[in-house]
Amino acid sequence: MSSSNLSARDRVEAAVKNCYSTWGESYYEDYLGPGAPYPPVHIDLLRKLVMEVAPDTVLDAGCGPASFLRHLIGLGPKLSGSDLTPEMVAEARRIFADRGLDSEQVWQGSVLDFSAFSRPGSSGARADYDAAVCIGVLPHIAPEDEPVLFGNLFQAAKPGARVIVEARNQLFGLFTLNRPSFELFRDELIRVDEIKSRLAQEAQSKIDDAIQEMSSGFRMDMPPIRRGKKDEAGYDEILSRTHNPFVLKQSFEAAGFRDVRTLFYHFHAMPPMLAKHEPDVFLAESLAMENPEDWRGYFMASAFLLVGSRA
Repeated sequence: MSSSNLSARDRVEAAVKNCYSTWGESYYEDYLGPGAPYPPVHIDLLRKLVMEVAPDTVLDAGCGPASFLRHLIGLGPKLSGSDLTPEMVAEARRIFADRGLDSEQVWQGSVLDFSAFSRPGSSGARADYDAAVCIGVLPHIAPEDEPVLFGNLFQAAKPGARVIVEARNQLFGLFTLNRPSFELFRDELIRVDEIKSRLAQEAQSKIDDAIQEMSSGFRMDMPPIRRGKKDEAGYDEILSRTHNPFVLKQSFEAAGFRDVRTLFYHFHAMPPMLAKHEPDVFLAESLAMENPEDWRGYFMASAFLLVGSRA
């Protein structure tokens, strides 16, 4: 089927699979290994949150190369994972097999397809997990598909189960003073297109001039666009959204989750573009800030978790 005949959802998922196709074997080391640019502080936080409910079964929807699941091995729960990208699934299965687990507990599937929340060939058994996590997935989900994802997670969880989703923090743009800051001001705060839609052509042109002047107050060349490793699209060249933690929490609650908490991680002691002046101090001071309940996380942390339970 040609790309022109694909649905919008299919086109997004095809781009995501293409982007991650070269990362299967290196993703974990690149982002969670000893040489990662920032220590993976969220792993300990996630593990604590999951194990607090003493789960018998855990699902990682969008597990990548078992990035998080490998940190639960040996702690008791039966682990399952799914991912959209075949290369990620292959690496996750290798990790499971190397550690003596059933590699068939990892399978390929889309988080937007509820059938993918159960192991293939399980005779249509109802997905029924004590805990479910969904990490690194929301950036690649279109706004209109978020209710589908949250609904699938809700249906996959037992009553009382803990469900955790992760997102990139849109409000971080209020702190970074760079291109994402400009985009946040233009698109979410000012909402330039809405203003222009109510104006005559000449006035629209003057609004464009004003926005162009505003852009001069930000480092529009930062951060660098993340390209692909080979000829595939890079992370910033596919759908890779950020989320307002206030708005996303409302959506999560609307899906039926209760007692929802917002927890922040990957703090930045200063805007990231200033780290070059004293990188060791910047890293140390940022790590010293890591407190998931610090209110400054709304602006100074680049990522957050929503933690809730199925009512």
